[in-house]
Amino acid sequence: MSVKLQIENLKKKLNYHCYRYYVLDDPEISDFEYDNLFRDLQNLENKLPELITPDSPTQRVGAPPLKKFPTVEHKTPMLSLSNAMNEASIRDFDKKVKNLIKTESDIEYTVEPKLDGLAVEIIYERGVFTLGSTRGDGTRGEDVTRNIKTIKSVPLRLLPQPDLSIPPRLEVRGEIIMENRDFKNLNRKRAEQGEPPFANPRNSAAGSVRQLDPMVTAQRKLDLYFYGTGDQTGFSHKTHFEMMNTLKKLGLKINPHIVLCNNIEDSIIACREIESLRNTLPYNIDGAVIKVNSLEIQNKLGTVSRSPRWAIAYKFPPQHETTVIRDIIVQVGRTGALTPVALLAPVKVGGVEIQRATLHNQDEIDKKDICMGDSVIVERAGDVIPSVVKVVKSGRTENRRKFIMPETCPECSSKVVRFSNEAVYRCVNHNCPAILKGNLKHFASRRAMNIEGLGNKLLEQLVDKGVVGNVADLYYIPLEKWLKLDRMAVKSAKNIIDAIEKSKQAGLERLLFALGIRHVGEHTAKILVDHFGSMEKIINATRDELMNIKDVGPEVAESVVQFFNQHANISIIKRLEEAGVLMTPQNAEVDRKLEGKIFVFTGTLKNFTRQDAKKIVESMGGKVTSVVTGRTDFVVAGANPGSKLEKAENSDVQIITENEFKSLLDTYTKETG
Repeated sequence: MSVKLQIENLKKKLNYHCYRYYVLDDPEISDFEYDNLFRDLQNLENKLPELITPDSPTQRVGAPPLKKFPTVEHKTPMLSLSNAMNEASIRDFDKKVKNLIKTESDIEYTVEPKLDGLAVEIIYERGVFTLGSTRGDGTRGEDVTRNIKTIKSVPLRLLPQPDLSIPPRLEVRGEIIMENRDFKNLNRKRAEQGEPPFANPRNSAAGSVRQLDPMVTAQRKLDLYFYGTGDQTGFSHKTHFEMMNTLKKLGLKINPHIVLCNNIEDSIIACREIESLRNTLPYNIDGAVIKVNSLEIQNKLGTVSRSPRWAIAYKFPPQHETTVIRDIIVQVGRTGALTPVALLAPVKVGGVEIQRATLHNQDEIDKKDICMGDSVIVERAGDVIPSVVKVVKSGRTENRRKFIMPETCPECSSKVVRFSNEAVYRCVNHNCPAILKGNLKHFASRRAMNIEGLGNKLLEQLVDKGVVGNVADLYYIPLEKWLKLDRMAVKSAKNIIDAIEKSKQAGLERLLFALGIRHVGEHTAKILVDHFGSMEKIINATRDELMNIKDVGPEVAESVVQFFNQHANISIIKRLEEAGVLMTPQNAEVDRKLEGKIFVFTGTLKNFTRQDAKKIVESMGGKVTSVVTGRTDFVVAGANPGSKLEKAENSDVQIITENEFKSLLDTYTKETG
């Protein structure tokens, strides 16, 4: 087989598996297998660079930074939607539609979530991604092609189908978003680096797409859902719903919650159902979009001003409230960062009572002119993180007090510093009890070494009573010292000792994440372990060696080298090794107990987070998807399950409770152990 043909076959495989993973959430191969295919393609393209094409998966990142974005004119304007603030307005919209087309018959509509992100247009020429632009003013936007290419759910080439021809030209419109979990992680990292936080996931998505350096965009976890088309040739459908399903077949990700409704009353019910999902979805929505399903009727209705007559956005009530800042305190994190936190008069936002909200740093406080005693508007940014939006200045009193960041650490009284390139003040005393407590909490956490029973209060006692001075000390605490801690009996002490002993087998991937190296999260830890295979090789890795690894940038490389250049850190690792902590990856042979089994989780679990449950299944060789299909083996139903349960009940899929899931894990362990 010629090299050119090998490259074409690898590109097809990688594009297909990217579609399975990022669009369908139903992968057919492991990450390891995908990475091997990717490396094979890289190696062949390195040998013959003249065969590299724009639709190659290797070309998602790599272009040099721009000085500015070129302007793009939309062939068909990207319109904004009129808003309906209540159900009566939705019914009025239906009446107007019927009046305009002179009918009394029911109109068929589609309803889907209104994502709170950045609207973009992507153009495919003969199936190949050629141009991506922002909505801009609706007529002209910015050329952000190279940045959109870094989003892995966006196909660089449309998927050919046996019953479907690729259109010569296709303009598709969609919304770029950042999921709430990724938004939270991004802001945490920005705070650690002394950078100002993003206000909400929409701002973070927009800011990420408008980076002049696509390498920066690539490091942000973005996603894109398509909601319609613009100009097109060779792409004909009768209905919007049919068109959306065709987009999905071509490899374009559409929202799974889109529904087809027979009339406006069914559409209102669909809006209510989407609103009920609002706090359970992994991303922000601020409403639901209702569209006339018939494309013929859409054409007849046309547009008015800058909005289509055939669609309307039903806006959900805002999730923010007004309260008072009673006080501002300062917390010290495990990196030494001092973070001001507002203590609020308790208020319910989106059904959740909040009493505290991070204020990020002094610059952010000064920018928003926040004082103690101020009335403020608060929201749950991304429906997750309590955040102060702004001060209600009309409600100010003479009792308001300015906040000034302390000159000394509130935990150890050491002088705090602010580095020239950071907005964050830091305690640089490595023996600060707050930093040590933070390191211990991270080390023992579920996603790190997973030491069961070693909660925050217990860890704080260990530090306050001088039992431990670093994370390695946990493995050398004798029973008698555990028994001297408050409310510690012999049985509970032995349980914790057993849990610490068990954590020794967590494996190098978890250990590397647990060490708390700046910029090294779970994903990066896995990348480093997959590449080097041992702690010794990671310790001795140079900046250049690290930079040559896919997805490892200069910040990560510098941080890893700096961490292992510190004698104190090497001493801790040696003591961990002497204690018997595994310094190599876990034995892959024990990880295949659920080989080939596909799980879907719905509702709230009591004993697992959704991420933990997914990791357990995957560690045993199974797969977790978000969609119930004929290939699903088990649907695990927790409290308040969603529509997945109903779909499973109507399919030949086994539904089990959380306790049955735990029993299933035990059964497989016994059968294969």
